[in-house]
Amino acid sequence: MKKRALISVSDKCGIVDFAKELVSLGYEIISTGGTKTALDKAGIKTIGISDITGFPECLDGRVKTLHPAVHAGLLAMRGNKEHMSQLEKLGINTIDIVAVNLYPFKQTISKDGVSFAEAIENIDIGGPTMIRAAAKNYQDVAVIVNPEDYETVVNELKANGEVSLQTKKLLSYKVFEHTSVYDTLISTYLREQLGIKYPDKISFAFEKVQDMRYGENPHQSAAFYGNALTNNACLAGAKQLNGKELSFNNINDTNGAIELLREFKKPCAVAVKHTNPCGVAEGKTLLEAYQKAYNCDPVSIFGGIVALNGVVEEDLANELVKIFLEVVVAKGYSDKALQVLKSKPNLRVLVIDDIDQPRKYSEFDMKRVSGGLLVQDKDAMLFESLEDMTNTKATAKQKEDLEFAYKIVKHCKSNAIVIAKDGASVGIGVGQTSRVWAMQQAIEHGGENVKGAAVASDAFFPFRDCVDLCAAAGVKSIIQPGGSIRDQESIDACNENGIAMLFCKIRHFKH
Repeated sequence: MKKRALISVSDKCGIVDFAKELVSLGYEIISTGGTKTALDKAGIKTIGISDITGFPECLDGRVKTLHPAVHAGLLAMRGNKEHMSQLEKLGINTIDIVAVNLYPFKQTISKDGVSFAEAIENIDIGGPTMIRAAAKNYQDVAVIVNPEDYETVVNELKANGEVSLQTKKLLSYKVFEHTSVYDTLISTYLREQLGIKYPDKISFAFEKVQDMRYGENPHQSAAFYGNALTNNACLAGAKQLNGKELSFNNINDTNGAIELLREFKKPCAVAVKHTNPCGVAEGKTLLEAYQKAYNCDPVSIFGGIVALNGVVEEDLANELVKIFLEVVVAKGYSDKALQVLKSKPNLRVLVIDDIDQPRKYSEFDMKRVSGGLLVQDKDAMLFESLEDMTNTKATAKQKEDLEFAYKIVKHCKSNAIVIAKDGASVGIGVGQTSRVWAMQQAIEHGGENVKGAAVASDAFFPFRDCVDLCAAAGVKSIIQPGGSIRDQESIDACNENGIAMLFCKIRHFKH
């Protein structure tokens, strides 16, 4: 039988050169639609799919390759005499190479204003059927869904006259990986359109961004994957402008910094160490915000991550390079600022153009456990309402600082306490097994700056001891969710010490 290749691709990168190589190796080319037009235009002789099936394309091209003349040629096992005898009786030729990639569903639904009808029309039917058939019969058919594999196939054909079994197995695997992600994108889109949050069965599509040198520790291997449906307003879409390759911990820490940064609209700087904020501040300028954030904890910021929601200018860059930082991520950089930052060859400098914009698609917060997966909404709410609980009422200025502190404590590992004043964190206590220990830590870090400051707690006070510590340190206002059976004890303690306390009714545990 004649050697034949079926080529029908939406991504036409490299397809003309690949087809020319196959023709030079004695292959006949079967093609369809726009691919056939492109190959014919390049002077490559092709056979139309209707000439193979004996049936015209119909239903606006919805039906063209769904035919026994195609699928028998793909699925016939060459080592099965009965299969080959049936092909001969039916006058069907085998198809030995398939180069097909699918309708651009992801690109379609990523466009602004795309209609449901347009999205549905870009669900491929014939393509997945063909490549799955070819992949099932991998020992006899080489199936290619990624243009990067054209060269490998051509080189093996030239060297050995055939594609090796190992390569065919790998190409087969890539098909099922490809169709799995493709179907997941479709089901995810439809799930969101229907408003189904937690279906009976769920799958997620991620695409590799990079391999990692190692994981959380040097003895662990790792890779970084980005959500296939995300937009650029996230770390997976960042561009690295300088520095060493990002590590597992760099990415984890930087993500925490970006998530916290999104809480603020004014010029803001966030410093993070080991996923917890160590300095957060707003300012009239980005430089002022950074200087205030740095002063929150000049010790912990060393070797940390700094995220900024604006464009970094030269004056700020000069401040950033004064200490050792692992990563700086910002909305942008002036040419002079970038030149300054590049004077530190190991400093990882990232840019996310939309760092201050909301994401286009909703996301889950997922935690892997042995044998399962915990899936929940992202913690998008800050508080439900603010209720004065004490005789002393919070001033407008205190309410600003309380809200500021609560935005930060939301992103701290529990149990967490944040003390803030004048749009900057003063003291942060994180990850303690006792809330009073978190309070002690935050007060100790804040020192004299705690006087007159605002305190935020990520969950209720189980006892009045936290309020007593605040009173002794000179704290003047507190925000907490409330909900303890001993709430009144904390309220009484505030009244005894002239402290304003607000209940916000929303807890922010972060484990």
